[in-house]
Amino acid sequence: MLKDIVKKLEPSSTLRINEISNKLESDGKKIYKFGFGQSPFEVPDDVVDELKNNAYQNKYLPMQGLSELRTAISKYSNTKSSQNYKSENIIIGPGTKELMFLLQLLFDGDILLPTPSWVSYAPQALLSRNKTHWITTTSENNWFPTAEEIEKIILKDKQKNYLLFLNSPNNPSGQICDNLKEISSIAKKYNILILSDEIYSELSFNENFKSISQFYPEKTIISTGLSKWCGAGGWRLGYFIIPEALKELRNSLKILASETFSSVSAPIQYAAIAAYSNNHNEYISNSCSILKSVGEYVYKNLKSNKININKPQGGFYLMPEFSIKKFSTAEEMCNNILEKTGVALLPGSDFGFSEERMIVRLSFTDFNGREFMNYIKKNNISNINSISKFAPKIVEGTKRLKHWVESL
Repeated sequence: MLKDIVKKLEPSSTLRINEISNKLESDGKKIYKFGFGQSPFEVPDDVVDELKNNAYQNKYLPMQGLSELRTAISKYSNTKSSQNYKSENIIIGPGTKELMFLLQLLFDGDILLPTPSWVSYAPQALLSRNKTHWITTTSENNWFPTAEEIEKIILKDKQKNYLLFLNSPNNPSGQICDNLKEISSIAKKYNILILSDEIYSELSFNENFKSISQFYPEKTIISTGLSKWCGAGGWRLGYFIIPEALKELRNSLKILASETFSSVSAPIQYAAIAAYSNNHNEYISNSCSILKSVGEYVYKNLKSNKININKPQGGFYLMPEFSIKKFSTAEEMCNNILEKTGVALLPGSDFGFSEERMIVRLSFTDFNGREFMNYIKKNNISNINSISKFAPKIVEGTKRLKHWVESL
C-alpha cells in the first residue's frame, strides 16, 4: 500500500537539520549551521522590484508556465549552452523538486543514482514505486560514476528502462562531473533517460561549465531554477528543459501539473522574467568568488591525515570523510559533533553511503551574504581577514570542528 510506504519515510533530512538547528538556537545554544544548505545572498534588487510591481497579478497562468518567462529562459539557456531550445521545451514548476517527483511518477523503469545523491531522489523513487540502483563512486573520480559502473548495473537486465540522475555541481560533494562524454556514450548505447540536475550550475567555480546535454541532447532533461544562483529558494520556482525528442513525456508532465500544482505563483513568474532577461553577471561572479574563497578556507583548514576531503568546485558544499573508529555510524558521529561543538552536519548515509562510513555533508553558507556581497563590490576577497570579518561563524565552526577531530 502506498500509505504504508509513506509511513516508513522520514522528513527530508536537509529540512529536518534546519529545524533542529533553529530549535537549538532558540534554546540559547550557539549553533554553526553547516547542515542546511541555502544561498546566503539576497535576491537581486531588480528581481525584487519586479515582484513588487507584479503583486497584483492574480490570474491562473498556463500550466506549462508563463509564455514570456519560458521565452526568456529559452534565450538565456541557449546563450549559455549554444543549444536551440524553444519556449515549448520549458515547463515551469514550484521548484524542481516537484517536477522531479512528477517525472518519477511518470517513468516506467528503474532509477540509477550515483553514491552520493541528493536526499530526495531515492524517497521520491520509493513513493513512485521505482526500483533504485546505487552506483559506486570514488573521490578520485569526483564522486561521479564511470561508464563501467553504470553498465555493470544495466547488464543485469538490459530490457528495462533506466533513468539516471546526474547532479553537477553536486550536492553533497561540491564536485563537478568531468567524464560527461564517457557517461553520454553509455547512455546512448542503452537508450538511457538522463535527468541532469544543474541547479548549482551558475555557481560553478570554473567558468567553462559543461552540461551532459551538450553530448546527449536528445534524451537529457535539464533541471534548474532560481533557488541557488538567485538566492530565491523560498520563492519556489524551478523548471525543466525537455528536448523535442521527449515531447510525449513533456505533454504527460503538463497533465500531471494540471492535476497537482495547477501553475506556479503568478507574481513570482512575472518577477522571474527579470531574473533571466536582465544582466546579472556581476552578481553571479561575486557570489562565486565569495563561495569559492569561503569553501577553500574550510577545505584548507580541515584537510588532514584524519580528514579526506576534495577541494570545492561549485555550489556550497564539502564532503569530508573522517578516519575515526570511535563511532558505529556517521549519524552517531554527527550527533556527537553537534553536542560537543555546536556544529550541525548531515551524515553521508542521508545521501546513499553506508551508515558505517564516516562521511558528512558540510554546507559553508552560515554567513551574512548581503554584507559580504556589498564588501566584495569594492574590495578583493583574497584577503583572509575578509573571511574572518564577514563569515565569522564559518571560521569559528571550522576551528571547533578541527579541534574536535584533533582531540580524538
